[in-house]
Amino acid sequence: MASFMLFLNSKTKKVVSDEARAMYNGGSAGLTYWSPNVNIFRDPRWGRGQETPGEDPVLAGTYAAYYVKGLQGNDGDRLKVAACCKHFTAYDLDNWNGVDRFHFNAQVSKQDIEDTFDVPFKMCVQDGNVASVMCSYNEVNGVPTCADPNLLRNTVRGQWKLDGYIVSDCDSVGVFYNTQHYTTTPEQAAADAIKAGLDLDCGPFLAQHSEDAVKQKLLNEVDINNALVNTLRVQMRLGMFDGESSVQPFGKLGPKDVCTPSNQELALEAARQGIVLLKNRGVSLPLSHRRHRTVAVIGPNSDATVSMIGNYAGVACGYTSPLQGIGNYVKTIHQLGCANVACRDDKLFSAAIDAARQADATVLVMGLDQSIEAEFRDRTGLLLPGRQQELVSKVAKASKGPTVLVLMSGGPIDVSFAKNDPRIGAILWVGYPGQAGGAAIADVLYGTTNPGGKLPMTWYPQDYVSNLSMTDMAMRSSTHRNYPGRTYRFYKGPVVYPFGHGLSYTNFVHTIVNAPLVVTVPLDGHRRSGNATVLGKAIKVNHARCNKLSVGLQVNVKNTGSKDGTHTILVFSIPPAGHWAPSKQLVAFAKVYVLARSEQQVGISIHVCKFLSVVDRSGVRRIPIGLHHIHIGDVKHSVSLEAATLGVIKS
Repeated sequence: MASFMLFLNSKTKKVVSDEARAMYNGGSAGLTYWSPNVNIFRDPRWGRGQETPGEDPVLAGTYAAYYVKGLQGNDGDRLKVAACCKHFTAYDLDNWNGVDRFHFNAQVSKQDIEDTFDVPFKMCVQDGNVASVMCSYNEVNGVPTCADPNLLRNTVRGQWKLDGYIVSDCDSVGVFYNTQHYTTTPEQAAADAIKAGLDLDCGPFLAQHSEDAVKQKLLNEVDINNALVNTLRVQMRLGMFDGESSVQPFGKLGPKDVCTPSNQELALEAARQGIVLLKNRGVSLPLSHRRHRTVAVIGPNSDATVSMIGNYAGVACGYTSPLQGIGNYVKTIHQLGCANVACRDDKLFSAAIDAARQADATVLVMGLDQSIEAEFRDRTGLLLPGRQQELVSKVAKASKGPTVLVLMSGGPIDVSFAKNDPRIGAILWVGYPGQAGGAAIADVLYGTTNPGGKLPMTWYPQDYVSNLSMTDMAMRSSTHRNYPGRTYRFYKGPVVYPFGHGLSYTNFVHTIVNAPLVVTVPLDGHRRSGNATVLGKAIKVNHARCNKLSVGLQVNVKNTGSKDGTHTILVFSIPPAGHWAPSKQLVAFAKVYVLARSEQQVGISIHVCKFLSVVDRSGVRRIPIGLHHIHIGDVKHSVSLEAATLGVIKS
């Protein structure tokens, strides 16, 4: 999640599907996996944000496509396992301030649906060819998503051409009858769901009430058959009707293919690549084997194991905690400092402070766990829980050597105090790093790994959420409502750390060596439309000949430092589209490994219709004509998009 590591994402999912098939062959697992979660991390307090790829829709959609391809395999129509993109749509509140997901009606504009919330799902279906989409618990504009034919039948299956089944989140149909009171009878609820396009119910509701719905002529057998065809077809693609599994593709996978050394090494590499270096004052990191021979390892997450795999995880092959990982490099002095992440008292502070006084360096492993952020548990604020901040500051003040703060969490934390404290030399965010998290943390601390992760979400100050309701779904800021806006695309206020932030132990310099100044957008002529094709100098995407129309860049990345390192190139665009467009948006990204004092050239292609388009207030996607300002770090380039009519378009 943390480092835009898409190739590795696909590779890890191939391993997941190998192990899934191996366990299926042994009778201990199924073949349908309701993953990934590609909802937008809209509000930093959301307890399930940890499951998502972050706040940017293009990043989330690209992640979704790679993730699904890795799981499902590349054997044509045959599926290795069946993935599922969830939770469709505008689902990003679980339980906040008396409002829960079962009672929440998300009021969302057409613009925000098209521009933000639906983007990852569309890319998941069209680019990833996912086998399933899951509808969510919440209502959207007064209609439960699992009963909305416009969302399911018309959009997911009709416009996007889903080749697979649509499934409810568990007991969603029961929720919209029993809790949301959307229908007056259970039979009507069953009928509404199936006619809306739902094929499979995670729960007993449809099994209990669909037959009576048919008897009451609310449903007919054709509706039932359509749903059965969609689910059975996926089972067929999985090979469930092909006979003895051992002679089928993937049939030879077994226990020997689970927890292999190479799989565990991949888990370690994923953890390494996911670590983000937020702060590094002077040369606080990496630590020195020669100068830092004894390290105080302090904090409620310092010896974490199960906490490192977050939620919705399988059984780990084994764990390396942060304490164990650091202990593999040097002698450690261990003190918890807080009994748990809630850190309600200071009873363990003095022992932790004494440890910091004795050691050559101090590593504080703080943050959150599932008791603070989880499914059905949104956070109330962004600060470290309880008295964690007090512990960090007191330990840093007493520390004999450099102090490093390691943050374990899914969501962002306001650590302004640590960012601004000169006694805290470095800050790492490690997310929930998985079974090998402690080894990866130690590798970064001691420079065996050069960190290259980037933040997939904005880290806001606590003030941002002080008067901001989680139930307000608007993405765009509004001065007359005193509303700050959501995510880096629309929020322009102060941040602790911005989206895409991440340091390295070396330095990278970008140069754009080749890029067009003008790109012509051909219009598809001979159309008639009630709305103008070019409105305010913005072309409707469906009136342009998109095909493979793209802006090609050649970017030179030079490593000017003394360490080899991996760098992620983030390409942003500022469109010429007025105040209703994002202030900037991610349009491409690429990862490159560059040896010390050398350089690499990277080709980047920006699909014009997909990524340089914006969405107007009516929910129509358009390509703004004029100068688009491309930013890569401090380097800027402007490209002019010009319309070229190939035929006559009458409005």
